[in-house]
Amino acid sequence: MEFKPSELIINADGSIFHLHVKPEQLADKVILVGDPGRVSLVASHFDEIECEVENREFRTITGSYKGKRLSVVSTGIGCDNIDIVVNELDALANIDFETRTERQEPKTLTLVRVGTCGGLQPYTPEGTFVLSKMSIGFDGLLNFYAGRNEVCDLAFEKEFINHMGWQGNQCIAHPYVIHADEELSERIAGEEMVRGVTIACGGFYGPQGRQLRIPIADPNQNEKIMNFVSSQGERITNFEMESSALAGLARLLGHKATTCCMVIANRVAGKANPNYKNSIDALIQLVLERL
Repeated sequence: MEFKPSELIINADGSIFHLHVKPEQLADKVILVGDPGRVSLVASHFDEIECEVENREFRTITGSYKGKRLSVVSTGIGCDNIDIVVNELDALANIDFETRTERQEPKTLTLVRVGTCGGLQPYTPEGTFVLSKMSIGFDGLLNFYAGRNEVCDLAFEKEFINHMGWQGNQCIAHPYVIHADEELSERIAGEEMVRGVTIACGGFYGPQGRQLRIPIADPNQNEKIMNFVSSQGERITNFEMESSALAGLARLLGHKATTCCMVIANRVAGKANPNYKNSIDALIQLVLERL
């Protein structure tokens, strides 16, 4: 099948529409960060820089670290941006831009998001590293893709929806539950990270139960989330805003993906550390070593 110009938008210089990256500029191993400024922090550990590209919030540096060719890409905030980034990374890897057709031999990318999150349990205080072995998407993004039910944990979804009292609620985007790649997750987590269940929210305030001047629909939402225990004994460890879309799209496209975050605010204790940027480098170095 040939992809139409309206579906696969290629810039005049041969780069993909949003990222402005060309196929030959992308490594098979990719670190994803939200903040464009964090791209430089990751790349500061590289032994060699091959190329650097920037457009809007999407910044990419490709280089090498201890003999491994790596790309680091900023996504900005939110699952909507993950939809752009993962689809465009896949296009760079698996579509021939000359013929606009799929390559005969599909390539598997390894994608690791390194970010920040809010802890939801007493055992995830500020500074904790959490590996999202499973994510619950509040964003609804994966519901727009065929094959969604085949890759999601439908039993866990049902348990969570029943616990929240969302059965038949037409105002809530149907949450989806997706597992990260198991082998990659175990390799990245090591002994330093808590393996957790993460909720990826469609916003920072109301969807995460924060109330400023607009009341939230369910004042007990966060309490319900913190008290949820699945039939397998799983608790929800943290909030962030990208892990579900990353794991879900990667699984549908045949890539390996996981998310690891540093807790910068604990919602149970009501404490936050806004000066986290200096300490997240330790998490970055762990990922670089294990990717």
